[in-house]
Amino acid sequence: MNSPTEQHDSPRSLLIDAADLAAYAGRLPAPQPHTEAELATLIRLLTGPKSQIETVAIGHGRDDASRAAARAFARAWTARGGQVLTVVDWPETAASWLRPARRLTAETPDAWVIAAAVLGFAQLARRLRRSTDFDPARTVAFSSPNTPLLTALAGPDTLSGLRGASADGGVWEVRGAWVTSYPPSGVTA
Repeated sequence: MNSPTEQHDSPRSLLIDAADLAAYAGRLPAPQPHTEAELATLIRLLTGPKSQIETVAIGHGRDDASRAAARAFARAWTARGGQVLTVVDWPETAASWLRPARRLTAETPDAWVIAAAVLGFAQLARRLRRSTDFDPARTVAFSSPNTPLLTALAGPDTLSGLRGASADGGVWEVRGAWVTSYPPSGVTA
């Protein structure tokens, strides 16, 4: 992997290089259908005490599970009175991630919601951090990217602060290069 310095200083480092892709080939989990517990936990993460989140931007991969999760979140969020500013999708591989990164951050939402596979999200995250005002601490994700492979591909500080929901309703979070999971009984907003 590129060092964090290379990641932020070298224009070529915005794309995950072929050697790193080859090293993780076959190890990247495919997105799974979301669960109701997962969806409920994401809503709790965004609406906990002292939260003033009203607007969200939703980003998702183009696979069926990610699309369905994004639609389900949008329905649940608007049903509780929240507003979805934009919904942006992306492929797993692209020549440049600038267009989806700019679309996802254009309207300055209170929070971002991500439903995606590890590879596409890692690629997009690199561009989001380099070229926009994206803040992973204002971002929640479904369970699919809940793997240390996400930080290995995106870079150790690229997504620090990101939180997500596990399929069982637990919570996971990224701190530096670490992804830590908590069981449903440890859910905090």
